Amino acid sequence: MAITLPGESPEYRAARDQLLEREIELRRAMEAVAAARRVLPPGGSVKLDYVFQGAGADGAPADVRLSELFEAGKESLVIYSFMFPRDPADQTPGPHDGETALLPLAEGPCPSCTAFLDQVDGAAEHATQHINLAVVAKTPLPRVLAFARERGWRRLRLLSSSGNTFNADYFAETEDAVQRPMLTVFRRDGDAIRHFWSSELLYAPSDPGQEPRHVGTLEPLWNLFDLTPEGRPAGWAEQFSYG
Repeated sequence: MAITLPGESPEYRAARDQLLEREIELRRAMEAVAAARRVLPPGGSVKLDYVFQGAGADGAPADVRLSELFEAGKESLVIYSFMFPRDPADQTPGPHDGETALLPLAEGPCPSCTAFLDQVDGAAEHATQHINLAVVAKTPLPRVLAFARERGWRRLRLLSSSGNTFNADYFAETEDAVQRPMLTVFRRDGDAIRHFWSSELLYAPSDPGQEPRHVGTLEPLWNLFDLTPEGRPAGWAEQFSYG
């Protein structure tokens, strides 16, 4: 259906129709990439049933294995690696109050990861109707849970990987133990668990002026900016609070 918006000029409509064709092409390309992803050959089998720490039924820390993150009838598991501790080069101010504010800056959480998880927390209840979803951080579990309370996260399954090698094995940690915000998908294949996909754009070369955007299609914030005349604010980064 062709539409005409109030007050628009013929020049605007001609340019908008040309842009619409490019948006249709982008939609097709995104679907083609998603379709190609779905038919990837089987990934590598997971050799270790990693033991994480999470909050048990009574709220106390409890061990939970990777295999236990798969619920009945849900064969895919999405894990986001939360940079907590943050990248040591990140000098963005930390939280202003709460237990997390007492941590040394280098031991605190990443503000960009935090902004991303603020958004994912809203989607988690919907997503977990069909998939398993967890957030893993290298910091001790009490720190993760305290920060979640401070942010008001209610739907995310939060785990600590401080006692295993998951982050290093799946490129969510550098050789120098710097944390990286990898998103990793696993698939349960009978009795086996296989790696399915990781956000490898994080490690791919970026064009000038671009961030890796390895989870860019999942971020409402930056996609909203893309819809405006101003676009993405240059030199701006997410903060724990504003004003």
